[in-house]
Amino acid sequence: MQDDIKINAEAAESHPAKEIMPSLEELLKAAELQAAEHHDAWLRAKAETENMRRRAAEDVDKARKFAVENFAGELLAVKDSLEAALAADSPSVENMKDGVELTLKQLVAVFGKFNLHDIDPMGEKFDPHLHQAIQVVESEQPANTVVTVLQKGYRLHERTLRPALVMVAKGKD
Repeated sequence: MQDDIKINAEAAESHPAKEIMPSLEELLKAAELQAAEHHDAWLRAKAETENMRRRAAEDVDKARKFAVENFAGELLAVKDSLEAALAADSPSVENMKDGVELTLKQLVAVFGKFNLHDIDPMGEKFDPHLHQAIQVVESEQPANTVVTVLQKGYRLHERTLRPALVMVAKGKD
């Protein structure tokens, strides 16, 4: 057994251990492969980002184009009612008035369904976010009170689409 140990020791001395470290050329090839993989992954990520950006822009464009699609669909019934009223052969004034009232109810229902509400501020305090003062008039009402509504305003959800055109009290001197 001691002979085996001597032989192994002599063999180790006569044959130095092979280098464990890879050569510089192997390291360079490995680094180039890794760089190519990273470059490919970067190109794929960049392409995916561009595709996502393009799809998002298309979605926004479609949303902008068709945002009123449901609202417009609901208004078609109102238009049909108006056309039916005009197509009547010999309508009486009373029938026309009843038809217009029913059509107005349809329109108000459509507006309510889509949170479009009128602003009718008679007797309210003047609010520049909701009202547009056309004239200031002498009145017995307190100052800055709406005394006349010339044209209703409209709000969509919480945004004013059109302010109400009003005349406002100057107040007592």
